[in-house]
Amino acid sequence: MNNSPKEILRFVEENDVKFIRLTFCDIFGNLKNIAVMPNELEQAFSYGIPFDAMKFDSSSPELLLFPDISTLSILPWRPKSGRVVRFFCSLKSPDGSDYSADMRTDLINFINSLRLKGYSCEVSTRCEFYLFDLDDKGSPTKIPHDNGGYLDVAPLDKCENIRREICLSLEEMGLNPKSSCHKHGPGQNEIDFRANDPVNAADDMVHYKTVVKSIAAQCGLFASFMPMPLKNEHGSALNISMSVKKNGEYIFGSSRENITREGKCFISGILHRIGEITAFLNPTSNSYRRFGVGYAPQYVNLSGHSRSPLVRIPTASGTSPRIELRSADAACNPYIAFKLILAAGIEGIASNDCTLFEIGGNTSDMLPQSLDEAIKSAKKSEFIRQTLPKKITKEILERLEIQLRNLEKSRSSEEFEDTIYFPYI
Repeated sequence: MNNSPKEILRFVEENDVKFIRLTFCDIFGNLKNIAVMPNELEQAFSYGIPFDAMKFDSSSPELLLFPDISTLSILPWRPKSGRVVRFFCSLKSPDGSDYSADMRTDLINFINSLRLKGYSCEVSTRCEFYLFDLDDKGSPTKIPHDNGGYLDVAPLDKCENIRREICLSLEEMGLNPKSSCHKHGPGQNEIDFRANDPVNAADDMVHYKTVVKSIAAQCGLFASFMPMPLKNEHGSALNISMSVKKNGEYIFGSSRENITREGKCFISGILHRIGEITAFLNPTSNSYRRFGVGYAPQYVNLSGHSRSPLVRIPTASGTSPRIELRSADAACNPYIAFKLILAAGIEGIASNDCTLFEIGGNTSDMLPQSLDEAIKSAKKSEFIRQTLPKKITKEILERLEIQLRNLEKSRSSEEFEDTIYFPYI
């Protein structure tokens, strides 16, 4: 929705809006919000809404939330009387300058810099999740809601009505679901999104998780995006597709044979940097249980070399030529993930080196096999230092190392992950 602040204020008044959620993400992509009353909205547009930011950044005791008016959306699962709407917000310091750890603004600035070089990009996601039953106290269990399998229908698929409600809610919010289905694991589902610009695609991904969890809770279930919640079952992926144009022309094609040299170099750039960026695409110890299981990738390779490639080149006609990266999971911060993938590809174009594409990737090289290995690779990376704000890199890697230390102290890794990740991802 593209309106002026005055039109937004009129919309709020005419549609009986009583609460405005000003949303933003922490550095791990977790959605946060402050709810304000309608009479505070004009203040928010002009001067921002201050909040205590000490829990997020001890060096910035106060930050300001400025609503992005283009992101207005009604929350359809809230009452029609006294409606609730939300905005995504930019984070600013009290002096009005951009907050250096606001990755949404950082991604906006990065995309704008690519436009100046003639590049445009669209991103789409396919994100999997499990639906679990609750116990008699309302706490989540690890009992899948059904025993269905890949593309099953009712009665094996007991999740179809919930997926329907999720898709209708997403559509009513202005998000862009394209399709949904039952996936391989019992109680496992997937919703596929239409392509969008990278910032809106990241916005959609963040709110998608909230919608799924909210609708599931209303249906008496628990939704988990944990990468590998069940042993001996398929893990849940976040597959990220990218379509890139240079001066209005697509750089990818529908097969390996008709990809431009720039497209080949873009893919080579991703293959070259994937080990260094994996800690940001897969930021939990549980993430690494998924690699190599079922159809999840394990090696740094292209489609055609295995049934579980890291980078896939879709061949469906009638769609924008694109590539799909298959290693990420929903525990990532999508603003960071999208920027790193794009930056790696653009670096590949700048190098004019498409060797890794031509040989199909480092086909004997494996993705990092543990969070510890991924962190070590990220800490040595000059690419990471040049691509992400110093504050973000330092904070994320420090917190991931704290997770590892706590994991080492725990009685078992499974117990640690079920306590730290399962209830929250």
